[in-house]
Amino acid sequence: MSPDWLLLLLPLFAIAALYAAVGHGGASGYLAIMALAGIAPAVLKPTALTLNLAVSLIGTILFFRAGHFAWRLFWPFAVSSIPFAFLGGHLLLPRPAFKLLLALALAFAAVRLLIPAPAPSALSSSSSAPDPTLRTAPLPLVLLAGAVMGLISGLIGVGGGIFLTPLLMLTRWAHAKTAAAVSAPFIFVNSAAGLAGHSASLNNLPPTPTLLALIFTVVAGGFLGARWGSIRARAAQLRPALAAVLGVACLKLIVS
Repeated sequence: MSPDWLLLLLPLFAIAALYAAVGHGGASGYLAIMALAGIAPAVLKPTALTLNLAVSLIGTILFFRAGHFAWRLFWPFAVSSIPFAFLGGHLLLPRPAFKLLLALALAFAAVRLLIPAPAPSALSSSSSAPDPTLRTAPLPLVLLAGAVMGLISGLIGVGGGIFLTPLLMLTRWAHAKTAAAVSAPFIFVNSAAGLAGHSASLNNLPPTPTLLALIFTVVAGGFLGARWGSIRARAAQLRPALAAVLGVACLKLIVS
């Protein structure tokens, strides 16, 4: 493994753990770290999506086993997002447009990290308990939102969790644990569709030994984060630091 990739292992581990704690795969964080390290743009998208697949699968399994998954919320988002994620993965943006769109996504993720997380009591609540504050998600709006998020996800190489989770929370369609449990498989299917839409990009992945080391690193971090997703104190301390990393990466993309 080259020194450039070796230096990224610890940051990738931390990002996977933090993102997995809220049901995310970590693609926006991986993209930020790789962009800061000067990894070639052609490598960014397929690598981030591959790592996203591994971490989001772990989150999907653990949050599902904990009883927080809601099929009624997941399926309409997935049905509309998958074909558009495939389309987005197939489209090749000019490098300046790709960098601008990626910078905007990183900026959005950074701002979201700076917004205080829900109180621990809300995070520890059971998704099976009735909550009179929740609203029913209108199907047409969900289908439209899923399509938009899928397209953007495929274009820039993320799974869409940075968009779906805040949407579910701000609209009060789900509480925190259910949002995490729905976001994880949403990220998985969109990452898979994005890769399938541009399978030729797999030729730009790092060498196999390096890729396996990266996957092992994020799987280890993702397992710890997803397993202890209800413990928010440590994650809250890391959120500003990660937001700063995303912000710096965003500026680097804009000025470079």
